[in-house]
Amino acid sequence: MREGYIRMFSSWFRLIIKTTAFRSYRSLLSVLLRLIRHCQSVVNGKEGDFQEGSGLALSSQPVANQSEPTPPVSLAVPILDAPPQTQPGTNVQMPTPEPYGGQNINLNVSSYDTCSPGNPGPTAPFTPISMPRPSIPVAVATLPPPTNPPPPTNPPLPTNPIPPTTPAQTFNIFLTPIVPESQVKRYERHVPVDSEYKPVEVKKGPLDCSEEAAAIDGWQPLTHPEGALFFYHPYKRVFTDADARDPDTALKLATAAEKAYRGARNADIFLHSSVELALEFIKEDGEEMWGYYFADHERRSIFWFENHESYDLINNVRGAKRKSHIKYALDSQYWRHIELFPNKRVLPEDIVVTLKEIVMHAHAENITSDTCLAPFAPSEIASMLGLVDLLKDSTNKEREHSVWIAARFMRLFCNAKFVNFCGQPGARLDVDQSLYGEHDTRSKKIILRVMNVILFGSPDAQSRAIHRIWVDETIVQPRWKDFIDRLTTEWNGYTIFSTVMLAVDISFLAVPAVASQAPAIVLAYLSSLCALGSLVVSLILAGQVNDSRRGSAADVASFMVGMSRSMLGLESLALMLSLPFALLIWGMAFFAGALSTLIFRTSGAVAVSIASPIWIAIFVLATWPVLAANDIHISQLRTWIIGQVLPQAALPVSSHV
Repeated sequence: MREGYIRMFSSWFRLIIKTTAFRSYRSLLSVLLRLIRHCQSVVNGKEGDFQEGSGLALSSQPVANQSEPTPPVSLAVPILDAPPQTQPGTNVQMPTPEPYGGQNINLNVSSYDTCSPGNPGPTAPFTPISMPRPSIPVAVATLPPPTNPPPPTNPPLPTNPIPPTTPAQTFNIFLTPIVPESQVKRYERHVPVDSEYKPVEVKKGPLDCSEEAAAIDGWQPLTHPEGALFFYHPYKRVFTDADARDPDTALKLATAAEKAYRGARNADIFLHSSVELALEFIKEDGEEMWGYYFADHERRSIFWFENHESYDLINNVRGAKRKSHIKYALDSQYWRHIELFPNKRVLPEDIVVTLKEIVMHAHAENITSDTCLAPFAPSEIASMLGLVDLLKDSTNKEREHSVWIAARFMRLFCNAKFVNFCGQPGARLDVDQSLYGEHDTRSKKIILRVMNVILFGSPDAQSRAIHRIWVDETIVQPRWKDFIDRLTTEWNGYTIFSTVMLAVDISFLAVPAVASQAPAIVLAYLSSLCALGSLVVSLILAGQVNDSRRGSAADVASFMVGMSRSMLGLESLALMLSLPFALLIWGMAFFAGALSTLIFRTSGAVAVSIASPIWIAIFVLATWPVLAANDIHISQLRTWIIGQVLPQAALPVSSHV
């Protein structure tokens, strides 16, 4: 019996010794590992990175002096890190002691396998550590693996394996390249909502929305600052507006993402780990397809895994050939991608600094030049400058509203650089400059010359103003707003003058002496009709402007393109805008004729002799501003008449030898 107790005591004693020896070796290995990492950090100048917050550290620096995290340098959604190999508080499982026979101990550290279609091969295990006798096999278990594996690094294929499809779930996915500016139809979906009025039951207690906000098959629902719902897969790094909560849609998205990444791999395109994929569901003529593009945050551009020709990309800009020029169009589309999906992004400080520099330059150019290329009015630029100053408080922080603001402004300025051929030999340097040699597209037709004379030169003035806001088939938005505001003010004045003129004509016809003067009555009638026409046209044009002509630049450009395709081109618009002024002038001229007829036909010689020189003087003074505005002087009147009627006769005669 005593020998049995002695053997039991010896067995427990050996167990204690082996446990102590193993823990000593483990502690020694841990210290050695930390010492090696500390040496590496000292070499790299980061000796504070491996300090322990709860106890002693290998660095002599206090914990409070640890280096700050490096600010983000891109707008990419942060990449989720892989779970660490070991965690503090590791659970060490020790099995029942067994007789040893001089074998070695294998220290097995289990971790989550990050195998994926884009990261083949298992995680490399720790090298077996040889231990002297005695030995006990010990398994060190880490925390349970997460639901989703970490993102891929290289090659960049989706990390979550695509669920196997059954015969009933087989989809033929067709991918087509798109650009986010005009082919992501977020603002044109118009999803119907139930219009029935009925009460809504709210469960007792605080409202819990976590179930709706939870990720489904890895797809996280996110809300845009404007209110739109979209989805993001953090491990596939895919954004989409399609409803990923629908099982069939989720399966199609997974298949489309896999096909897009496979296409990039087959095209030998290296995808950085921060590259994002956007998918857009498209249905045309009953055929379903998925539009796609990749967003590269390192170059701040978008790309595809195939060659792509797109009119939507060049945005009606002619002559875009150089890569350095097309890059601005791709940059603009990149910022549109950030604008569509601003959530989970950190706003880098360098972007805010760059944006402020651009806005400051535009503001200074607006102040010092009348031909500023900025696509905003001076008041708008001033407001933008104050808003950009406020963005400084949001740098290096995850604030989607600030990210959206910066992306919207950067997109507009990048698009302006593309339209103005920034960095190209023929770059537009002021807003009036035509890049295609279309400095004066006004027609020289004789009918327009005659109409210009009949309408007192107003069509020419309106034509010059129109060609200042419509350059190379591109609308100059700030000038268009000023142009419309000026026209509205003028038309309001014309309505008042026309009303007064109409009242004067009616009163003139009521004079008893006019009843016997047929020419005066006819001229008064013509004056009344012209005043009435000016009043009606002014009201119609003012109503049209207030209704639709104050819309977006795209609406205005569409209207201008439609007018330019008419028989007389943009000159028809100039004639139309000239009508209120010209009709009012004709109404006054006819009234002056009626009054003159009454004076010269009913008055005596004394009255006529006094009124005649005054009438001539007023006529000359009234026509003088009109002639001077058209660069017509009395001394040049004869030459001007010949040049207008017979243009060839005014040319110098050249002799040929």
